[in-house]
Amino acid sequence: MMKIIDFFKKIFGKKIEKIENKPKEPIYTQETSKPKKVSIKSVWDILKFNDNTQASHLSSVIRFDEWVTMDEIRRRIFELFQIDYKNERSLYPYLKTLVDIGLIESTNVGGKRKWRKKDLLIKIEEEEEETQEIELKQAVNQ
Repeated sequence: MMKIIDFFKKIFGKKIEKIENKPKEPIYTQETSKPKKVSIKSVWDILKFNDNTQASHLSSVIRFDEWVTMDEIRRRIFELFQIDYKNERSLYPYLKTLVDIGLIESTNVGGKRKWRKKDLLIKIEEEEEETQEIELKQAVNQ
């Protein structure tokens, strides 16, 4: 065994020291990050539809808590906006698009289609610097 160690000493020209069990320094250090302002909003709070369009009418009358049929959707639109869609086909493309992008869910029970909104929540994180800049801008504007 000593011959092997001596052989390595000759090759490398260094002393081979006994390896001690030293505690390793952590590879990753946790830095304190700046506090972030977190807000949770619904996608429906952020979406803005053009006024007096079929999409805005649909988003106004369809709710989260109940499934509604096309007849009920048309009745609610008439009550709120005094607009009567005599041809249901004009509303279907808008409903299908909203279903396809995942904002509204649909079901087909007993041969009747029904729709309701999906409550999609998003988490918005703002860094402290950004919020301070916004507060400064608001203070300047006032």
